Amino acid sequence: MHSIQDVNNPKVVLAVEHLNIQHEQQLLVDDLNFQLHAGETIAIVGESGSGKSISSLALLGLLPSTLTIQGQVWLGQQDVLTLKSEQLRQIRGQKMAMIFQEPMTALNPLHRVEKIIGETLLLQGWSKAKTQARVIELLNDVGMTDPEDKLRRYPHELSGGQRQRVMIAMALALDPDILIADEPTTALDVTLQAQILALLKSLQQSRNMAMILISHDLNLVHRYADQVIVMNKGLVAEQGSVDEIFKHPKQAYTQDLLNHDFGQAIAIADRPHILTLHNVAVKFPIKQGWLNRVKDYFVAVEPLDLQLAQGESIGIVGESGSGKSSLALAITRLIKSEGEIVLLGTDLNRCNETQLRPLRAEFQIVFQDPFSSLNPRLNVEQTIGEGLGLKKLSNSEISQRIDEALAKVELPIRFRTRYPHELSGGQRQRVALARALVLDPKLLVLDEPTSALDRTTQRAIVKLLRHLQQEHQISYLFISHDLQVVKALCQKVLVLRRAKVMEFQTTEQLFLNPKTEYTQQLIAASQYV
Repeated sequence: MHSIQDVNNPKVVLAVEHLNIQHEQQLLVDDLNFQLHAGETIAIVGESGSGKSISSLALLGLLPSTLTIQGQVWLGQQDVLTLKSEQLRQIRGQKMAMIFQEPMTALNPLHRVEKIIGETLLLQGWSKAKTQARVIELLNDVGMTDPEDKLRRYPHELSGGQRQRVMIAMALALDPDILIADEPTTALDVTLQAQILALLKSLQQSRNMAMILISHDLNLVHRYADQVIVMNKGLVAEQGSVDEIFKHPKQAYTQDLLNHDFGQAIAIADRPHILTLHNVAVKFPIKQGWLNRVKDYFVAVEPLDLQLAQGESIGIVGESGSGKSSLALAITRLIKSEGEIVLLGTDLNRCNETQLRPLRAEFQIVFQDPFSSLNPRLNVEQTIGEGLGLKKLSNSEISQRIDEALAKVELPIRFRTRYPHELSGGQRQRVALARALVLDPKLLVLDEPTSALDRTTQRAIVKLLRHLQQEHQISYLFISHDLQVVKALCQKVLVLRRAKVMEFQTTEQLFLNPKTEYTQQLIAASQYV
């Protein structure tokens, strides 16, 4: 028998010893060691592909059999790595539970909230009535407003923050001793990030639960973790207390991760406007009854005006549900809107689909999650070249344009034959950018293009966007919840809240003199500690 209890320490709930994960000849994780105590938070940080998530999946026995796993993961007297499927099922959820990075893909789209959270309880033999009461209690615990109303909803009917709360409730259903949170706030705005992490911290304290926090956001790690493990290409670069790592980082790699300098937005002279919005508003019909009649409208964006100059960037910021993405989809004519959207002298809202088609090359949109927006069946070459099919170009011209687009986003030509699953997050985002740039657009609408990326990759993407803007005079509408990224790229900022414009001023003035308390909160939440 193996005992991990140390008499000088509070209760050790998990001990990882010499964990190695290998795929054929490639070492993915090399000699990971740590002890986790009751009520403690250990953060595992590092760039995309550093081995953070794969290590956490090993703890739950969730890695594919194609990988070779060595070492020990002690949970009490049991080595998790030696357990069979049936024994692992007893551990998952009850001893150790996991919150995944992207709730929209982790939650079953065919199940309602009540079933999603209550399923593990029903499998334990709980009655329906007892399960429903427990689900409502869990939804209250995670700060969900009007929990009874949410029971019948499907994941797509919830906001990003609500989906994340459902996932936390699901993970907590069986009162686990250890919670693994894999990038639990990546896709959320700064105010929601702070709420979700504060919520996890309070739940952790009330239950004396241990937590493994996997994150690329070192600001959050600094606020909420006790110990930090810094990983780089599968190796532990350094580990220690939060104060040691943040105040005295020993490795250049860690110092680079802690570097929050994204540079400055480029200064631009007076230039002609390429986009003018006048009284643009978005509302969605609320239908009811057997005849599906429109009963009312949900206002996503209240009427607003905006002018964007050639080569200029305007940042659009605000919390989840503020109307940022609805505005982006309206400008790119992917949803209907009211008002005038005048691009290069043409009102897009007055164009039918036939008139719009030739204009679409002038404006392109890059989405938040490139893994969802890239077709997994197309390789990089096919993905980038797809839009060129509408133009009357020879094969050699198309090939040349693809090479030029890859060069613009600083990807090697050999990437042409790779598929999305063979790329890192930052590389996928560069491919999504190349797909938009191959058509030489005058306007790029970027919807949270850096939110799912680690700090070093974010810095590289922002630097790339600045370079492209300077060289090709492209205009950006840059939607983000990260004001530090906005500050580094945008000359002006539009702040939205609950469909209304709170303020619109130059980036410099916004940070020096925010006009509303809401903007002050957004700035405070994004400051680095």
